[in-house]
Amino acid sequence: MEQIYLDHAATSPMHEDVIATMHATFTEVFGNPSSVHSFGRKARQQLDEARRVLAKSIHANEKELVFTSGGTEGDNMALIGTALANEQKGKHIITVSQEHHATLHTAETLEKMGFDVTYLPIYEDGKIAIEDLRNALREDTILVSIMFVNNETGIIQPIEEAAALVKDHQAYFHTDAVQAYGLLDIDVREMGIDLLTVSSHKINGPKGIAFLYIKEGTPLQALQFGGEQERKRRPGTENVPAIVGFKRAVEIAMEKRQERNELYKSYKDLFVQTLKNNEINFAINGDSDSAIASIVNISFPGTNVETLLTNFDLSGIAASSGSACTAGSVEPSHVLSAMFGEGHPCTTNSIRFSFGLANTKENVTEAAERVSKIVKRLVS
Repeated sequence: MEQIYLDHAATSPMHEDVIATMHATFTEVFGNPSSVHSFGRKARQQLDEARRVLAKSIHANEKELVFTSGGTEGDNMALIGTALANEQKGKHIITVSQEHHATLHTAETLEKMGFDVTYLPIYEDGKIAIEDLRNALREDTILVSIMFVNNETGIIQPIEEAAALVKDHQAYFHTDAVQAYGLLDIDVREMGIDLLTVSSHKINGPKGIAFLYIKEGTPLQALQFGGEQERKRRPGTENVPAIVGFKRAVEIAMEKRQERNELYKSYKDLFVQTLKNNEINFAINGDSDSAIASIVNISFPGTNVETLLTNFDLSGIAASSGSACTAGSVEPSHVLSAMFGEGHPCTTNSIRFSFGLANTKENVTEAAERVSKIVKRLVS
C-alpha cells in the first residue's frame, strides 16, 4: 500500500537539490564563519551569500536578517525582544486568538511579565476584522503581531491593511509568515512590515534553520548572550550547511512559485472534487477563496479527529488535525474554536490536508478515495 503524505504544512520533504547542496557543504566547508583564516573565510562567504539571497526574497537588506533555529525562536525573539526593548513606551501588545502557539504562548508569558495583551477575535471566514484592530490600538500599544497565513486553515490575513493601520503609530508590526513564505509574494518594504518570521522546513529545506527579519531601526533586545554573531542579536556559531540548504530551497521556491501555486491548487481542487464525487458530507472551514493554494481544512460531520487520523494512518494517509506542535493532543482546535466558538462540532471533527512536493495527481486522487471510504464507514 502506497503511503501518501498530505501534511506539508507540518513539514515538507527536502528537495533533492537541497540535499546535494548541503552534502557538498558538509564535506567541503567546515570552518567557523567567525574565524579569520581561509577555512573561516570560506564559510563566511557561503553565509554572506545565503543571507543576500534570503533578504532579496522579501525585498529586505541583508543586514536586517537574523538566522534562528526555527519559526518558534523567531516568534519568541520578535515578541519578547520587541516588548522588552520598548516597554518604556508602553506595555500593550495586540495579537490574534488563532495564532500559532509559538506566538500565543509567548504572549501569555509576556502577560505574566506585566504586559497587557489584547487578543483580536477571528470570524467564521477565518479572518480578522481591520476595524477590531483599529479599535484595539491604544496610545501605549508597542507591538502588533498577526500571522500572515493560518497554519490550520490556510486563510490569508489582511496583512497589508493591518500594517498600514499601524504605520503611523508607535507600535511595531510583526507577522509570522511561515506558511506564506515561498507561495505568496512578500515585500516587507511595500507592506510596511517591521518584523517577519520565516522557516526553512516548510519550503523543502532543512529543519532547524529559519530567519527573523528586523527592519533597520527597530529596537529589539537580544534574548541570548555570548559572542557577537548576527550583529550581537543572536549569538552562537552559525549552522552553515543548514543555511546553505535554506538558500537553495529559497532559490527553487522563488523560481517555481507560480508553478507550485498552480500545481498545489490543482491538487486541492482535485481532492475536494473527489470527495464530492463520492457524495461525502463535508464542509470547508473558512473562506476558501482567501486560502493559500496548499492547505484545506475540512469538517466531516458525525466523526471525530482521533478516529479519523487513526484510520487515515492505518490506510497510509498522513494528515493532521492542525498544528504539528500539538500532534497527539485530542483537544479541540484553538483555531476553529476561535472561528466558530467553543464546543462547535467542527472543532473536533476537522482535518487539515496540505499538499506539496510529495504529491501527484494520482496519489491525491487515491488519498481522496481512501478518505471517502473511511468517512462513509465511520458515519454509517
